[in-house]
Amino acid sequence: MSDQELTSSYPELSGLDDAGKALLVQAHRVELPAGTVIFRHGDRCDHFVMLVSGHVKVVARSPAGRELLLYRINHQGTCVLTTSCLLGNEHYPAEGIAETDVVAYLLPRSVFQQALDQSSALRAFIFDSYAARLAGLIHLVQAVSFESVEQRIIGHLLQRADDSGVVKESHQLIADELGTAREVVSRKLQMLAQQGLLELGRGKVILLDTEGLKNFSA
Repeated sequence: MSDQELTSSYPELSGLDDAGKALLVQAHRVELPAGTVIFRHGDRCDHFVMLVSGHVKVVARSPAGRELLLYRINHQGTCVLTTSCLLGNEHYPAEGIAETDVVAYLLPRSVFQQALDQSSALRAFIFDSYAARLAGLIHLVQAVSFESVEQRIIGHLLQRADDSGVVKESHQLIADELGTAREVVSRKLQMLAQQGLLELGRGKVILLDTEGLKNFSA
């Protein structure tokens, strides 16, 4: 394991106690190309994952094959489902896919359990990262449960727009991100365009009135 690479991504690991350091050196480095399915629904969870570069998306799939994005893991990120499965000795309930080339460190299940028992500092790191990701999942559940499709689409567009107010995503991609049908997204975007709040282009959405969109979704 490269201490420098891992601690540069996770500065909090530089202050580990001796027990934590001894355990962390057992993490092994992996490089995965874009498109790799890192884990599938029903797989056994055998490692605690610490991403140091790249992007991973974690998705749930309906029986009909529709995909719902649960969250993304970026550099300096851990996986809340992985941690949950390790803690509960459960199998994965979703799928993790590398969106880009990925570099990560994997801590074996047995070492993860030792970390919880033997190192207060490493245990704090594990639970702090778990809590941060869990908050994001709770926000997703709230959005799906309590927000309309229009509100979710507008929230997504406002979050993903660049400095020029352009979202370079197709209707299908937006639908995949939100776990709904492309036809629903297209219909809602057309409605917002007719109200002068945005403009539709090929593979992109141009936000014309961000304040109007915020007020619409309030």
